[in-house]
Amino acid sequence: MTYLLALDQGTTSSRAIVFDTGGRIAASAQQEFRQIFPQSGWVEHDPEEIWQSQLEVARDALTRAGLAATDIAAIGIANQRETTLLWERASGRAIHNAIVWQDRRTAPLCDALKAAGLEHEVRTRTGLVLDPYFSGSKIAWLLDTVPGARARAEAGELAFGTVDSWLVWKLTGGRLHLTDLSNASRTLLYNLTEQRWDARMLDLLRIPAAILPELRPSSQRYGMTEAEFFGQPVLLGGIAGDQQAALFGQACHTSGMAKNTYGTGCFMLMQTGAAPRASAHGLLTTAAAQLPGSPRYALEGSVFVGGAVVQWLRDSLGIIRRSVDVEALAASVPDAGGVYFVPAFTGLGAPTWDAYARGSLFGLSRGSTAAHVARAALESIAFQSADLLDAMQADAGHALTQLRVDGGAAANDLLLQFQADLLGVPVLRPRILETTALGAAYLAGLAAGVWSDVEEISQQWQIDRVFEPAMSRDAAGAAMAHWREAVRRTRGWLAPAAGA
Repeated sequence: MTYLLALDQGTTSSRAIVFDTGGRIAASAQQEFRQIFPQSGWVEHDPEEIWQSQLEVARDALTRAGLAATDIAAIGIANQRETTLLWERASGRAIHNAIVWQDRRTAPLCDALKAAGLEHEVRTRTGLVLDPYFSGSKIAWLLDTVPGARARAEAGELAFGTVDSWLVWKLTGGRLHLTDLSNASRTLLYNLTEQRWDARMLDLLRIPAAILPELRPSSQRYGMTEAEFFGQPVLLGGIAGDQQAALFGQACHTSGMAKNTYGTGCFMLMQTGAAPRASAHGLLTTAAAQLPGSPRYALEGSVFVGGAVVQWLRDSLGIIRRSVDVEALAASVPDAGGVYFVPAFTGLGAPTWDAYARGSLFGLSRGSTAAHVARAALESIAFQSADLLDAMQADAGHALTQLRVDGGAAANDLLLQFQADLLGVPVLRPRILETTALGAAYLAGLAAGVWSDVEEISQQWQIDRVFEPAMSRDAAGAAMAHWREAVRRTRGWLAPAAGA
């Protein structure tokens, strides 16, 4: 068994990638699924679409690789984080659509907890801020809103999970209800330093402990899938939230190393080692992917709308036909023509944390074209990431010398060059951009004995291209100043009383 199957369940699509023991891609498959927007600021997914799309692409990837289950040493799962599901233990049916991490409906609950003076205690316990982003307030909303849910949860009839737990439950026919520590650390319910579910947080959010999954390391022989899915049982060996999986796949195993993933959102993580480090600049403290008995932590900055802004240009404005067309359109003008685009469609994440901000375009003139808007959209991804790096460097107390990047939008040369220009440090793109899936495969392979340790897999990381800064620091500073003014004017667009 010389291959690993990585399930990369993302916000807008499910992917499956087969890797060989050299970390090379043997085959892949991808399928988009519906994004459901019941009202402004609300985002949902159909849980069965998540499951069926992920199963179909897993089977498809194996077929494309010409492999059978007997060729697969283990399966690793990387997943969109914070997205929240509740399902019936008896039937395995979800009781409501999944509430997606981008969803803002629980802003009033978070505001009430802040008003009660609980923000510092919550951050101390969980490493997180009181924001609708995280799973805890979403669980509370479901328990309070779905008829009978609270009573059924207290009776032990319901199970909570982020997407990893949902997939594991489905793959094992309901035999396993678990999550890894990296996903648990994104729920608002996990005590970072004690590495356990936090009874105080459960009490604050009125969440019964009976619904929680079992806590496990990110790499372990969890159990076997049901034979019906791949022809025979396959070992489940790795689980990590997508961003922690990408940090692992980028071989950022040493304190101070950082990566940025350009996916639906943008997520910058810096490895901080065996002890959690608090942030004073709007970042989060989170559990990194970890091997048994080896705690690892990271600082993280989260941008809610990164590559999703390109989908918006495609699906809502119709100014491009395919997402890949954005680079050519943006490159058809020398700059954004003074246009600044703040894509706060579902509020602003780190370091601002404003659930009531909404998307805005500034600097439009009669001469502004679709190309200028496209370029401003791409630049918004880099501007938001630059804000994250500034905060990260302030927390770390030293300047980073490079940034490793990955994700779908990292294939865009225009974006990465502008990113290097803003940051003033080299941006390194690896040969394998699918580092989220690769990290999941590495975690599974370590559990299965395919690789012996992280040093062995770190040797596989290779550079595709280095983007060197070409903009003067004065010009970069002026651009950042205009960007931050645009962000300032976008903040608080919705009055808190109106909801998010």
